[in-house]
Amino acid sequence: MINVCPKCGLNKELCVCEVIAKEKQKITVRVVERRYGKKMTIIQASDTKDVDLKEIAKVLKSHLACGGTVKNGVIELQGDHLKKVKEELIKLGFSSDTVEIK
Repeated sequence: MINVCPKCGLNKELCVCEVIAKEKQKITVRVVERRYGKKMTIIQASDTKDVDLKEIAKVLKSHLACGGTVKNGVIELQGDHLKKVKEELIKLGFSSDTVEIK
């Protein structure tokens, strides 16, 4: 039996829901200082239901060679990766206009 996406009605292999969701996302990237002067990069998306944050975090951690986690709809990466994160998010399919760096 063919798996059909409930949102777009296409076959799961041809589903474009996540691509459309990535184009609509408003993403904020900022760096905060945690205990003992450690820096952490915070990536926050406007709508977390349509995008798989765990998969995005996995790819970012791999490409940026750092640790991190997903908590409460926010991706937290260890270290200051402010400049590199925007490039990686664009490679993942997010629009450069929607990625805001603070």
